[in-house]
Amino acid sequence: MGEVMLGMPGLWADDNSEAADHYTTKIGGVPDWPFLHSIIKPDLLKCDSCGEKLCLVAQIYAPISSTTMTTEERVIYIFSCIATACETKRWRALRVQRSSTDKDSNPSSHDSVASPSATKLQDDPWAFNDEEEDDDDEIDLDAICKALNEATTLASASKTKKQNTLSDSIENPSPISLSRSTDDKTPVLPCFYIYPKEENYLEDAAALNKSESKHKIEEKKDDDNDEKESWIGESYEYDRTLHADKTYLKFKKRLDVYPEHCFRYSYGGKPLLASSEAGDPGRCLLCGEIRHYEMQLMPPLLYFLQEASKNQSLENWDWTSVIVYTCSKGCAPSLKQECNGWIVAEEVLVIQTE
Repeated sequence: MGEVMLGMPGLWADDNSEAADHYTTKIGGVPDWPFLHSIIKPDLLKCDSCGEKLCLVAQIYAPISSTTMTTEERVIYIFSCIATACETKRWRALRVQRSSTDKDSNPSSHDSVASPSATKLQDDPWAFNDEEEDDDDEIDLDAICKALNEATTLASASKTKKQNTLSDSIENPSPISLSRSTDDKTPVLPCFYIYPKEENYLEDAAALNKSESKHKIEEKKDDDNDEKESWIGESYEYDRTLHADKTYLKFKKRLDVYPEHCFRYSYGGKPLLASSEAGDPGRCLLCGEIRHYEMQLMPPLLYFLQEASKNQSLENWDWTSVIVYTCSKGCAPSLKQECNGWIVAEEVLVIQTE
């Protein structure tokens, strides 16, 4: 896959427990399950190291459409333990999707905690086609951005309070519940919504370099001595970069072009590594097929959460990138956990630090 979609920060939720739906892509808050919360196994939401409850870090609506597999109802949930006493800070990724045997069911017939804004998008915002040579399956990125922006507006309608931003097809919508009750033992991170942006690295990097060059030219009005000292300093920095980790330098270079993006998404693509030690995701333990890259969390997400949170444990929550690998076949567990026609499968994460 060549396409990379970036998750950019959007509106903050009025309440960290603000209710949305499973079509909503967001950071933090409370997970919006497509089924009743009580159905999911409690062990999946607990740290297997310290026993504390995991908190939601990201919820990504991630449908798939290809010639070999189509799964429109699919969400990736990423959890982490942020308990101060936990030394390992365990992570967990869950792939939740509608069972293939239930794909013709009407989603509205299932129990759900979704808000009235849970309207099925006609253009799947994070859907990617893995047949690049098929021109008929190419994605209309403008339509994708428009669709997800509309979904974000619906999910945060109570925040914007602008009825003219709602779809004309929605008349007299029911009031949206602003928050849900959560027990005191469940940690909740600050919540904000995500909108997509296509990565055009070469074009955007060139524009950034041009802007920086212009800025440097305007600042270069010192005398000859100051100029010589400046060049000496630059030479020293250059020498240092020769011994730096080239993998991290590439990571940092990409990050500098999009300094606010919270995650990268490219189903079946290649991860942007922060360390040469890529880690081995192995094969799917359920079907034996290879796992492939799907997405990764980026450092700006950590910065935003630390700045907005009063939780002291986040100060020691240190990572550079969290890479999610999923089953390339999108298999279901042999003894699958049926949740009103939905399956839940645990996937693999690789945590990278500098």
